[in-house]
Amino acid sequence: MLKNFLTVGGWTMLSRILGLVRDQLLAAFMGAGALQDAYQVAFRLPNMFRRLFGEGAFNAAFVPLFSSVLTREGKEEAQLFARRALGVMLVWLLFLCVLGEIFMPQVLKVIAPGFLQSGDRYALAVSLSRITFPYLVLICAAALLAGVLNGLHRFGVASAAYLAFNVVGIAAILLASPFLPNVAYAAAWGVTASGVAQLGLLFWACERAHFGLTPLWPSLTPRIRLLLRRMVPGLIGSGVGQINLTIDTIIGTLLPAGSVSLMYFADRINQLPLGVLGAAAGTTLLPVLTRHLAAGETDAAHAAQNRSIEYVLLLTLPAVAGLLVLAGPIMIVLFGHGSFTEHDALLSAQSLRAYAIGLPAFVMVKVLSPAFFARGDTRTPVYIGIGVLLLNFVLNLLFMKPLVHMGPPLASSLAAFINVAVLAFLLRQKNALLLAPETLGGIGRVGLGAAVMAVLLVGVETMLPLPAHFLMRLIWLTVMVGLGGIFYAGMLHVLGVMDLADVLAGLRRRLNRKRA
Repeated sequence: MLKNFLTVGGWTMLSRILGLVRDQLLAAFMGAGALQDAYQVAFRLPNMFRRLFGEGAFNAAFVPLFSSVLTREGKEEAQLFARRALGVMLVWLLFLCVLGEIFMPQVLKVIAPGFLQSGDRYALAVSLSRITFPYLVLICAAALLAGVLNGLHRFGVASAAYLAFNVVGIAAILLASPFLPNVAYAAAWGVTASGVAQLGLLFWACERAHFGLTPLWPSLTPRIRLLLRRMVPGLIGSGVGQINLTIDTIIGTLLPAGSVSLMYFADRINQLPLGVLGAAAGTTLLPVLTRHLAAGETDAAHAAQNRSIEYVLLLTLPAVAGLLVLAGPIMIVLFGHGSFTEHDALLSAQSLRAYAIGLPAFVMVKVLSPAFFARGDTRTPVYIGIGVLLLNFVLNLLFMKPLVHMGPPLASSLAAFINVAVLAFLLRQKNALLLAPETLGGIGRVGLGAAVMAVLLVGVETMLPLPAHFLMRLIWLTVMVGLGGIFYAGMLHVLGVMDLADVLAGLRRRLNRKRA
């Protein structure tokens, strides 16, 4: 499981780095204003549905069923089930896409009510949303194919395909902009084109795995009915994070122009650790838990859950500490160029700190939810999700005026902690979450190590403030990140979480094997 975790995490990290390059281009060309806000809303809509229907509810219901059929009934039955599921998904999504294209002006009035105050921004958002909305169909189908590949334990291929989104997006911004009204149109067409590329790559990967997935005409067999029953409640349960972000966007459109952009770029940095660790843990844990539970190996399932919690917090807590201390320099160095001013970067850093506070909770939701899904329970997260959504909305209304662009991120962070607390409590009640004493002790030591690292970084930053020139700033930030890593590794060694001598010895052995 650790090997698969690192494989998915590695590919996801590469995708996030390319995504960072894409976001830097968007910031440099469009800045933080009405044009950027319109594009971000246009992208948020299909991306929300992708997370809900593709990576969220559908995967939560599909992967356990697919893995069980594959284990118990063999490849042919699993392949037939996947082809039928793909047929049902495509018909439903195409219908939804047509409705979206027709009623896009009305949809935008709901998710971007603040745009109505400016007719130009509203009209631009409608046009861009109609360009990006077909991405919903393409990427949800791609998510199903990726779920099949994950069920076949081909995690690397499924994760690598998502690089296409950023590669195509970067190419569109750089190459198509001269031929379109503005950069926002180029970026929007890049979104849809990337969906075509990802779906094509995943179809090819399935063929290479001798698991062709030509869709079948929809047929509501008993197994497909079971899939739909499990999927429908999971639309809310597994998509709470995305719905919360959408609420943030709705509130953001009611704030001063540029607020949506400030929150977007902050969230993109927050998504680096969240996407890498949360996606890797959730993707690899669900099939592992399903397999152990199907085989009656309850103790092995608990052990896998505990290991996932240890892995993600070992890397998440220092990320939180680093983001809280270095948010300002990070946003200035990465985005403070072109139309995105240094002042914009510092405002966005305030949103980043508010998001970073909730980072452990966002990741833990990804780790705890599979414990329900692997047991075929997609209903319980729904009830939790409804409560969390209501809480997030209330907090947004309370924070939006006094905290402006920091309000929605802070509301999401606090709601995420409540989500984790309730998930953990209910799993404990069901004896589905048994945290070993060594796991709890390890989490405490890791938290202490991250806190000490943060204090030491603040001390260094006080003595060596951020320079004025870009190259020196880049070097300064690189050094600070490196120092943070050294401080944290040293604390883990002192606290007994890991032995640096053993780690270095293992690296030397690996290097020697590669040379041999």
